[in-house]
Amino acid sequence: MMLQPEIETMPRPQLEALQLERLQATVHRMRQSVPPMAQRLEGLPDPAVLADLADYPFMRKSDLRENYPFGLFAEPRENIRRIHASSGTTGKPTVVGYTESDLGVWADCMARGLIAAGCRPGWILHNAYGYGLFTGGLGLHQGAERAGISVVPVSGGNTERQLMLIEDFAPEIVCCTPSFALTLAERLGPAARDTSLQVGILGAEPWTDAMRDEIEERLNISAVNLYGLSEVLGPGVSCETEAREGLVIAEDHFLAEVVDPDSGEVLPDGEVGVLVLTSLTKEAFPVLRYWTGDLCSMTREPMDDGRTHARMSAIVGRADDMLVIRGVNVYPSQVEYALLDVPGVSPHFQLIVEREQTLDTLEVLVEGREVDPEAVKTKLKSALGLSVSVTVAPDGSVPRSEGGKLNRVHDRR
Repeated sequence: MMLQPEIETMPRPQLEALQLERLQATVHRMRQSVPPMAQRLEGLPDPAVLADLADYPFMRKSDLRENYPFGLFAEPRENIRRIHASSGTTGKPTVVGYTESDLGVWADCMARGLIAAGCRPGWILHNAYGYGLFTGGLGLHQGAERAGISVVPVSGGNTERQLMLIEDFAPEIVCCTPSFALTLAERLGPAARDTSLQVGILGAEPWTDAMRDEIEERLNISAVNLYGLSEVLGPGVSCETEAREGLVIAEDHFLAEVVDPDSGEVLPDGEVGVLVLTSLTKEAFPVLRYWTGDLCSMTREPMDDGRTHARMSAIVGRADDMLVIRGVNVYPSQVEYALLDVPGVSPHFQLIVEREQTLDTLEVLVEGREVDPEAVKTKLKSALGLSVSVTVAPDGSVPRSEGGKLNRVHDRR
């Protein structure tokens, strides 16, 4: 089933002509309305063909931090209808904005993904993604409403209450992280296969096919992969269909490239590299060649159901050092920045990531004399938006660099 078949099955020559027209408009918008980008684009010609995009520089998360909070907005504040943000590496969030039109595009993209994934109008969606500055909760919410689906805006946490609502409200759809889906299954026990749930829209953290198989077996649902990031839109950039042959990118709104992590050269379809995204219709916060850091491959082969938009593989890793813990992005530099504000804590630390049953945990090993672990935990929770455990170790117990790159992360998942 398709929400917008005339768009989703658009012949590629027509689709690429639309992309070029919208790319040219996006470059013009950035030249006219985003001074930092106008300076960066000075001397570069306007794109005459889609391949010209490769001549433009990359945008990175550091650009958002350096222009915090509104320096990359292309619309005046009176035209902004919503502001979202995600955690940054130095205590400041990365900030994005949306006009009325942007919110409509977002709702369309997410609704298109939900219908493609097998959700149907008239169903009930149990939304366990976080609401607030994080784009997940509201992004799913507005897309579901656009698709004619009822939303239960539960947000994250309070597992017992979530289980009660699933039993009492009988939703057909659950939206959450893959690890939380396993937590629900574990808490439900044998009854997990007998709920009303039919489809799980799962994302915000990496997961494997083996994890998908376990979720589907234990919850008796179809588990579908969803992708997005706040800098580009939020959830809805791409989503698997019922066929689950890759995540279909909303190519009328986003131009996707896969590039070599070292050279930045565009890679042919089928090769794994860094996903780079350009927005084609965003007004408030357009992005040009945004370096996501996510590693995947891509194909433009049409699907058997007639869909013609490019598909990306599931994310296979990160090109940088970001960790995803229970759906929250965590950088070692964030931890370092927070620890420097705690009296008595040395700059030496280590992050230990483990998976206890179905949930990821983060332990922070620090050094220092007369350090209160609770004070460190409080500071880190404020900085990361995530509860962590803290161990204060004797001086000298945390490894030091011996001239090479220091590995601060031990990921035991």
